[in-house]
Amino acid sequence: MEFKKNDLVQVTIEDMSHEGAGIGKADGYTLFIKDAVIGDKVEAKIMKTKKHYGFARLMKVLEPSKDRVEAKCPQARACGGCQLQFMNYEAQLAFKKNKVEANLRRIGGFDNFTIEKVIGMEDPWRYRNKAQFPFGKDKEGNIVTGFYAGRTHSIIPNRNCLLGVEVNEMTLNEIISYMEENKVEPYDETTGKGLIRHVLIRYGFTTKEIMVCLIINGTSIPNAEALCRQLAKISGMTSITLNVNKKQTNVILGDEILPLWGRETITDYIGDIKYQISPLSFYQVNPVQTVKLYQTALEYARLDGNETVWDLYCGIGTISLFLAQKAKQVYGVEIVPAAIEDAKKNAALNKIENAEFYVGKAEEVLPEKYEKDGVYADVIVVDPPRKGCDETLLSTMLQMKPKRIVYVSCDSATLARDLKILCEENYQLEKVAVCDMFPSSVHVETVACLERK
Repeated sequence: MEFKKNDLVQVTIEDMSHEGAGIGKADGYTLFIKDAVIGDKVEAKIMKTKKHYGFARLMKVLEPSKDRVEAKCPQARACGGCQLQFMNYEAQLAFKKNKVEANLRRIGGFDNFTIEKVIGMEDPWRYRNKAQFPFGKDKEGNIVTGFYAGRTHSIIPNRNCLLGVEVNEMTLNEIISYMEENKVEPYDETTGKGLIRHVLIRYGFTTKEIMVCLIINGTSIPNAEALCRQLAKISGMTSITLNVNKKQTNVILGDEILPLWGRETITDYIGDIKYQISPLSFYQVNPVQTVKLYQTALEYARLDGNETVWDLYCGIGTISLFLAQKAKQVYGVEIVPAAIEDAKKNAALNKIENAEFYVGKAEEVLPEKYEKDGVYADVIVVDPPRKGCDETLLSTMLQMKPKRIVYVSCDSATLARDLKILCEENYQLEKVAVCDMFPSSVHVETVACLERK
């Protein structure tokens, strides 16, 4: 049978895609249906057809899966942020474990391994210490803020995201009332006019310090004192800054930070290590799980105090300083100069003297230090961006022959691809752990330990 757009079909969901859409068949034709859960029987409306598969919208659940739950957030279906809010938490963890396992088997070609632990959260809500809210106007001309609907730039109004901390809502209320009182316009992507583009809010879970950074299409805001007065009433407010972004781009942050009130940074802890965080710092968004992730990386590194460790893609030194507590010497490498400045400050802040940091591409710094200066590594830890490691870097790692490689990954597909190269001759995959840093979303962190054969 041939289906066309707007046809209504009944489908039983048998599987889920890596993006979290339910997968089922209507008369042998595969359909991807967002917000449907394995085991659901649903009615869906076909939105788009291709030769062998199509996409459909969930219209109603005819028979719910045993794993289906009522979404806590009223905006869950419209917003692009949570793909798994309709699944109970145990099923979410099973989905993530299966996703990592499938990538390691299919892309990496591994069959003899086990995922030894899946690290979930006791309370998988209100876990994010950072949120970025775009500003715009609704059809009636009211200022709104919230999150983008999936794959679009239309704003779903929501000041109370259940993944973020509660103080975000209070902060957004103050900013919108300031904008209304002072006739400050939100930015309009289509015209390039308007002033306030986004707000970035960070929160220190241990210190309770709050940072507010307004991203603006200009270099100043009118009546800034009034905004600072209103925000300073919020308990814990520590830093209010502006970030200048006058480009017509969908990149949120510009490079220039202008201080308005308080300090330019906030501090927070991961375990016993204290970090200074600026608006531009990369810092893990889930502090509760970050401790567990780094402890797993440290456990897999099996340090006894005599090792030289290289931490590649080290950011502001988050993993490096964790490792330095147990290693003889740690070298961190990161391409962003501001992050390396932060890393050096964080080492000094914690009186850690056995960590050194280099600015540059890991795939350039490591070969140079290895070939020219003869540096070696007992253990290499990598935590690359989503695209994984550069091939030059992988081959240098193989030449350096460390005893152990600990690979922390936010994308198990590129992890599997890189591990396949590393394990072709010299290394074997010893252990894998899955850490749920992003409950309700499809994303997951993985830690893999490789031992030299």
